[in-house]
Amino acid sequence: MLLTEMISAVQPPDEAAMAAARARQAQLAKPPGSLGRLEELSIQLAGITGSVYNRMEQPHLLVFAADNGVVAEGVSSAPQSVTRMQTINLTRAKTGASVLAKHFGCGITVCDVGVNAEIPTGAVLNRKIAYGTRNIAHEAAMTRAQAEQAIATGFELAHSTEADGIGIGEMGIGNTTTSAAVLAVLLNAEVETVTGRGGGITDDSFRRKKEVIRQAIALNHPDRNDPVDVLAKVGGFDIAAMCGAFLGAAASRRPAVIDGFISAVAALCAVRLCPNVRHYLIPSHASYEIGYRLAMEDMGLEPLFLLGMRLGEGSGCPLAFQVLSAACAIINGMATFDQAGIDAGYLDEIRQGDKFTVEGSR
Repeated sequence: MLLTEMISAVQPPDEAAMAAARARQAQLAKPPGSLGRLEELSIQLAGITGSVYNRMEQPHLLVFAADNGVVAEGVSSAPQSVTRMQTINLTRAKTGASVLAKHFGCGITVCDVGVNAEIPTGAVLNRKIAYGTRNIAHEAAMTRAQAEQAIATGFELAHSTEADGIGIGEMGIGNTTTSAAVLAVLLNAEVETVTGRGGGITDDSFRRKKEVIRQAIALNHPDRNDPVDVLAKVGGFDIAAMCGAFLGAAASRRPAVIDGFISAVAALCAVRLCPNVRHYLIPSHASYEIGYRLAMEDMGLEPLFLLGMRLGEGSGCPLAFQVLSAACAIINGMATFDQAGIDAGYLDEIRQGDKFTVEGSR
């Protein structure tokens, strides 16, 4: 599909369904708003699917794997070979994300969009665009055509996957560097404010990482008003494919769950391309990476969990699906005041504004 077709396929949320879900929440036998985020999620899901009553029985995690030429600059503690091995291990339920997916009954698809090696197992979906990106410290990561191909790959996979919800993760040594570069450009932010230590690096490597990102941006001159140009010049195949997956999930009217920092940057790219995507996004955990908060603030989103997680892979998504399932259970199964035999008249005055927050408690 052309990028313009992908963007136009994403529709606004169903306001009528959201209003109906909001009305049902008001009828359920509980103090107004007492289930907090679970109520908000059930209303958001109604807007996404167009139905008040939803289920999260068949969630699916998409993991996009790719290598990054910038690792040649010494920005990562792990060797590039780890990308290949963990891409394979993800299919064997041997990594953090795949263990959690298996434990919670979440499907998983691992897609190679740019690993710098042959993957011998048929369990990995082969959509390789190239054997890793070029080194952004010296040239653009990829061509614009390759960036659009990666976006289309993610879109088509997310759009065609049968699932109640789509989680979007990654595997690729060096991709906190490319993600920080993309985020710095999109937010017009100082490199120091968006760059963390990724999987863990020495002080010298950390200084070098920030220098490399500044060098890459100065050399390649990405256009912050054109997310595809930014992805092509300082991004990665994984980030571009994830961006497309967020578009594809939204186009098929399924919730798209953000994992950590890299996933959040990809989601921001999708939102910059198509603002309607934002209504379909559900962040899982607050990443330990420094730039994550800025990406969330720019999209006006708040994560569900604060667990100190920084693994990536999509590890937060299986956890988030459990919360979404709980939100569905509440709106589907709770009794209304009438069904519970309770006269809700005592709530009339309470419903006239916030009668729950204690001043100074927040």
